Amino acid sequence: MDGLFAPVEGTWQPVSPRLATVRRILLVPLVAAVALIGVILVLLPLDTWVTVLGGALAIGGLAGMVWTWVWAGRNQRSWGYAENVDDLLVTRGVMFKRLVAIPYGRMQFVDVQAGPVARAFGIATVTLHTASPETAAQIPGLPADEATRLRNRLTDLGETRGAGL
Repeated sequence: MDGLFAPVEGTWQPVSPRLATVRRILLVPLVAAVALIGVILVLLPLDTWVTVLGGALAIGGLAGMVWTWVWAGRNQRSWGYAENVDDLLVTRGVMFKRLVAIPYGRMQFVDVQAGPVARAFGIATVTLHTASPETAAQIPGLPADEATRLRNRLTDLGETRGAGL
């Protein structure tokens, strides 16, 4: 079944491991705040139901931090892209895999984005837009120089293949 998600030619190019770090920096503190609220509720001399709720929040928050940490690494490793002769393939997903093939001639524009944390780690997200939202795709966690190279290459290929760029 994994052959279904193999590129026709070439190999999958992985995204940067810094994507997992950025996602951990953004998500773990939020879940840790839930755990902290739970600990505070347990330590305050309040009703029994509040203490039980606090314990549930603390345990849930700690479990959420572990899950988020593991998820960020697995998610980062699931992303990949391959440049074929006629199209760009983008794959993602651990449990539910997805493969999107975007013909170069169908691309309308290429968008590069990076928030402040992503910029601090030198990564960006390249988003490919087509006339159909079903075939639009994004590749998060690309090193900045690779995002620039890919944007320029896709723009050139889109223009030479005769469609929307």
